[in-house]
Amino acid sequence: MTESFALPVAFLERMSDQLGGEFEAFLSAMEAEPTRGLRLNTLKALPRQALPDGELEPIPWATEGCYLPLASTAGAHPLHEAGAYYLQEPAAMLPVAVLDPQPGETILDLCAAPGGKSTQIAQRMAGQGLLVCNEPVPKRAQILSRNIERMGVINAVVVSAMPEQLAARWAGGFDAVLVDAPCSGEGMFRRHPETRAEWSPEMAAGCAERQAAILDEAAGLVRPGGRLVYATCTYNPAENWENVAAFLARHPDFSLRPFELPGASGPEGMLTCYPHRMKGEGQFAALLVRAGEGTASLPANTSLPTPSRAQRELLRAFAHDAPEADAVFGETLVALRNLPELKGLRVLRAGLHLGQVKGKLFVPDHAWAVSATPPDCPRADLTEEQARIYQAGDVLRLPDLGLKGYVLPCLEGLPLGFGKASDSQIKNHYPKGLRRP
Repeated sequence: MTESFALPVAFLERMSDQLGGEFEAFLSAMEAEPTRGLRLNTLKALPRQALPDGELEPIPWATEGCYLPLASTAGAHPLHEAGAYYLQEPAAMLPVAVLDPQPGETILDLCAAPGGKSTQIAQRMAGQGLLVCNEPVPKRAQILSRNIERMGVINAVVVSAMPEQLAARWAGGFDAVLVDAPCSGEGMFRRHPETRAEWSPEMAAGCAERQAAILDEAAGLVRPGGRLVYATCTYNPAENWENVAAFLARHPDFSLRPFELPGASGPEGMLTCYPHRMKGEGQFAALLVRAGEGTASLPANTSLPTPSRAQRELLRAFAHDAPEADAVFGETLVALRNLPELKGLRVLRAGLHLGQVKGKLFVPDHAWAVSATPPDCPRADLTEEQARIYQAGDVLRLPDLGLKGYVLPCLEGLPLGFGKASDSQIKNHYPKGLRRP
């Protein structure tokens, strides 16, 4: 370890007081190899044995998660871009397990980029209910939207707003809210040593203030009887349990609720993951429940227009199994039955993007091809090498193709996008912004 990336002295002094007799074990763990994880996308049917690294050790608290070898190149495999899985640090899968999303609920991920926890929530919801994914930073919101699309989520809205904007319009609108708050990142010191140089006690104190403000806005978004999970990737007491205690003092209608998960229990409603105690990086999670009983309710869409009869007919002519188009977002037909009112918000994605009507033609959207519910188009099974050619944007030449019109090039049964077949080739319709050299 170079001197510039040594653990900060002030951090070590605090951790020595914080952990007492466990401090030496913590230090040893910090010098060990970090953990990597992969979360299989249960919205898409890929057998575990088809993963690039084969069968992997499961993560106890996240049944869809596996520990990933450090040397794995799964992120560069075509199946990654097909949304077969999400690379996510094992402990980072814990907050969503604590939140325990259920199909049919209305859920908000308030600080959602890059999308690991949002897509994990979506898997637990199984396409039922409404998931609102918010990221205040516009550039990060674009990455979030891309991951929602890649993982095939069909019931999500992606917005970019400050928490107070959402609190003002959607009070009590959610069954559950996740606040994965920006933090000092101490839990990433092992995995990303360069972050050690950015840390200071003053920086951590600033994070704690910002987190408190976000939590106050989040409180108003939870319906009576609903759940709020607060999470960070730091060990810092001021950002974690002290922040929770101060929140409870300001919001007496909330209380901590114990949780018990395989390999991870929070008997007091909170848990800090330390690398010498659990096989993962640093993570904190607290489960808070609002008193009372209520029903989640968001104002229904009135600003996005409904598709015309001609648009619906062209959609149905393209695919007999097409879902009902519920609204037109820009020029794109979208499907989402419980679409909320979005006027005045920066919106990047509104449900499942089906495609656009151009003249007398329906042009399908890439999101539909890679969704959990792709259209019933002819499929062309590809080898891994052919999948790489397709994702690079090149024409696929398949002598025995025998298809015409729109097709779904597939790898291990998973659609990679759209193509247009003619004779013995498939003209590439993979989005230019996603193409990999």
